[in-house]
Amino acid sequence: MAKTWYPVIDYLTCAECGTCAAKCSHGVYDSAKAPSPVVKNPEACIDHCHGCGNRCPVGAITYVGDDTGWTPPNGAQESKEAFCSCGCETSSEKKIVVEYLYLDLQTCNRCIGTDTVLDEVMETLTPALQLAGFDIEYNKIEMKTAELAERFRFLSSPTIRVNGQDICGFVKENSCGCCSEISGTDVDCRVFEYNGESYEVPPKEMLAEAILKTIFGTTGNCSCVDYKLPDNLKTFYEGKASKSACSCGSNCC
Repeated sequence: MAKTWYPVIDYLTCAECGTCAAKCSHGVYDSAKAPSPVVKNPEACIDHCHGCGNRCPVGAITYVGDDTGWTPPNGAQESKEAFCSCGCETSSEKKIVVEYLYLDLQTCNRCIGTDTVLDEVMETLTPALQLAGFDIEYNKIEMKTAELAERFRFLSSPTIRVNGQDICGFVKENSCGCCSEISGTDVDCRVFEYNGESYEVPPKEMLAEAILKTIFGTTGNCSCVDYKLPDNLKTFYEGKASKSACSCGSNCC
């Protein structure tokens, strides 16, 4: 096994309740052997995900490569760590986590404009969803570093996710003058497609429709698939770091 993170079962402790195999959404376990937990696809496990280990009622699961200090809670708690690290699985069908991931809210017109539109959409949708019994969490996260981008499996700026699902079915980009200026390099940012038109700042109806479709399971892509930091973002972070390190001001950069 070349994978550096995957669950290991202590079969002397295991109660064969089948919880781990039933709850893993990434096909790590062999469903044909359930309720006996057999790790069939270790390469499918998500780095630093303790989902099955946090759910195990007897603490029979540890992880290869785990240097986080995590210890099996013996099923005594279901914290945020009880679910996939990508956010695609939540503790309740009534829990909705909306995340806005972006590169810059000071200079980039695209990020700033999308932020404003998303705020308006959330202000409209939240009361109705709460009335329907949903618990809404709305977070904004600046992708300040390449390390943070990798942690969140960030593909393009800006990105809107609902329970870990990108509300856009694909990534389309064009040149972004603002982010290019920030980094001193040529950088592309996201373009939103709606009704045959392309928008650098999405219309409210597009975001509202996409968010609702993702909530109710008719669209969206899980962010926990195999990930590599896109070259476009790598260029942005490297250029930004180089420009910040320059001691002569902006004239040469």
